[in-house]
Amino acid sequence: MAQAVGPAEYDAVLFDLDGVITATAHVHASAWKRMFDEYLKTRADSLNEPFRPFTEDDYLNHIDGRPRYDGVRTFLTARGIEIPEGGPSDPPDRETVCGLGNRKDELFNQVLESDGVEVYEGSIRFLRWVREQGMKTAVVTSSKNREAVVANAGLEEMFDTSVDGITISNNGLPGKPAPDCFLEAARRLEVEPKRAVVVEDAISGVAAGEAGGFGLVIGVDRLGVADELHRAGADLVVTDLGTLVPDP
Repeated sequence: MAQAVGPAEYDAVLFDLDGVITATAHVHASAWKRMFDEYLKTRADSLNEPFRPFTEDDYLNHIDGRPRYDGVRTFLTARGIEIPEGGPSDPPDRETVCGLGNRKDELFNQVLESDGVEVYEGSIRFLRWVREQGMKTAVVTSSKNREAVVANAGLEEMFDTSVDGITISNNGLPGKPAPDCFLEAARRLEVEPKRAVVVEDAISGVAAGEAGGFGLVIGVDRLGVADELHRAGADLVVTDLGTLVPDP
């Protein structure tokens, strides 16, 4: 299995961050739920409507892997809720798409500062093995917290380039499931997509890798959604990237 991602076939491996390299996906999910539940409860009370909490399916279908404001917008649309777009400088208590997104970011950073970052050891082992084989590496994430998370985990020297939520915003790139962020990483590494591997745990991220025409898309199943990852376009699904490292 490891030979399928070796340097003879591929020149680079593009890694998602949260849920692939770092165990921060659950922190993001928890921050999203707290933010949306607080907002939805307040809205339901003010309109005298039943409160429908934010669910795991909501996270997987509308949030996971998308840029922050895209996630807010997509979820609210699914619930039939319309609020102003606002702007990136909106305070976290403002009822706008950007205000809600900023509130989620505030909650995430509180946990990051208090608890630090946990990494997946199997993923680190695979990342090191990839670099030892001479393949280039990139971290590709929709999060604007990429720099803080990578630094907290001590992984600054492990990637040749990065594309994150700030890159997406500054360059006007559509977020996942569009392939543009991965294609931008491949361009920066000067590799052809067909000679690059995408590693993702989010359904939207896997779909982005498939849409970009990448040579191999690996899904990392952290939530028991292997079938969904395959349907989204994963060529290979594993629960631990360490299993792709050959024995010494």
